[in-house]
Amino acid sequence: MSSPLTPSLASALEAVLDGLPADALRRATASLIEAYRSGTPPTAQVLHDPTTAAAYAAYRMPATHAAVTRAVRHTTDLVPGLRVGSVVDIGGGTGAATWAVAQAFPDLASATVVDGSADALATGRRIARHGPPPVAASTWQRTHLRADTVLPQADLAVVSYLLGELADPLQEAVVDAAATASPTLLIIEPGTPRGYAAVLAARSRLTATGWHVLAPCPQDGPCPIADRDDWCHFSVRLDRSALHRRLKGGRLGHEDEKFSYVVATRDAGLRGVSSPGRVLRHPVSRKGLVQLEICHADGSVGRQIITKRSPMAYRAARDAAWGSTWPDQALDSAAVPTTVSSEDRNKE
Repeated sequence: MSSPLTPSLASALEAVLDGLPADALRRATASLIEAYRSGTPPTAQVLHDPTTAAAYAAYRMPATHAAVTRAVRHTTDLVPGLRVGSVVDIGGGTGAATWAVAQAFPDLASATVVDGSADALATGRRIARHGPPPVAASTWQRTHLRADTVLPQADLAVVSYLLGELADPLQEAVVDAAATASPTLLIIEPGTPRGYAAVLAARSRLTATGWHVLAPCPQDGPCPIADRDDWCHFSVRLDRSALHRRLKGGRLGHEDEKFSYVVATRDAGLRGVSSPGRVLRHPVSRKGLVQLEICHADGSVGRQIITKRSPMAYRAARDAAWGSTWPDQALDSAAVPTTVSSEDRNKE
């Protein structure tokens, strides 16, 4: 199912960006895509002028918003009573993660977007004026992230699509600063091997100091696919606006955003919350059976084949999706674990 942009964000982007020179935005978008796909941390500010910041808002805010929304939903499905009254959006650019958090948590009262680009912050502030009260009243703080950066305190810290743009020592410093600023932390990166590696390093750094993983992992131990020819990531489909299609030259009315993420907490009251298991790939349905690849609470990962011989498990498997939780205790005896090689997995 496609994840539509919230009407308020869609209309806010249109209100602020409509009428800007299309050719300049297309050139800026192409430059941004090239920079982000290079895989090399930038040596200078990428969002360096108003046009580039506007192009970034048009082409990246919808995807970042969709990915953060999906990651937060995975978490709130497990912790429906989770309260977030304040958020700090670290390296937040034009504030897409702040919009997603405001949508997910009705109790949100304050938000701070921290970024090094004055142009991104100015563009985000203009877009935010068209948003709900906590977004419209957000604080936009220009901060160049360094090893000694102190971040604003908040209930939730979000580090979205940032770590991969930083050198390794600064990645660690930002994770430490975010962990000091907030008891609960969401880190999200592109769903690529490189993005997964950045998330995994942050996850390991947090769990080594006693943090508990809420999502997507069902346990706090080592990631069971870290030493395999594979990486943990998820996908969300989002609708493209007409402007989005023009800037990227796409014809389809949607796109799939792949992302890797971790949500972790040092809140003692949430230490008992964990996923019973997580579906790591699109379920494969064949006549009379469904194949699921599942990350389990015991620290293992493997494939299960669920057949019609157990109607309850089969119905649940038919309803499962990439990213769904899955009970570690078999719903019936027809859920059969199997071993699959990396070569076979890569053929999917």
